Amino acid sequence: MKIESFKAGYWRQRYQYKSFEPSYVDLEWTWEDATLGVLLEKANMALGELNAFSLIVPDVDLFIEMHVAKEAQTSSRSIKGRS
Repeated sequence: MKIESFKAGYWRQRYQYKSFEPSYVDLEWTWEDATLGVLLEKANMALGELNAFSLIVPDVDLFIEMHVAKEAQTSSRSIKGRS
């Protein structure tokens, strides 16, 4: 399937409401824009680096918890600064 023509899903009328039905994504994808291939390759490399890093960190869960807490503090500070 061409990625340029992909639709994420569609709205389906139910009894008194509409629901979103997502499309399947486990398809064979093709694309014409070469930029997309370059971006996918960069993302793949970043995932490989992250995987390699996770192998040398002694406790990945603790590392993730620390960064979640740091991000929460950073975003909390930036929100307070806007008020």
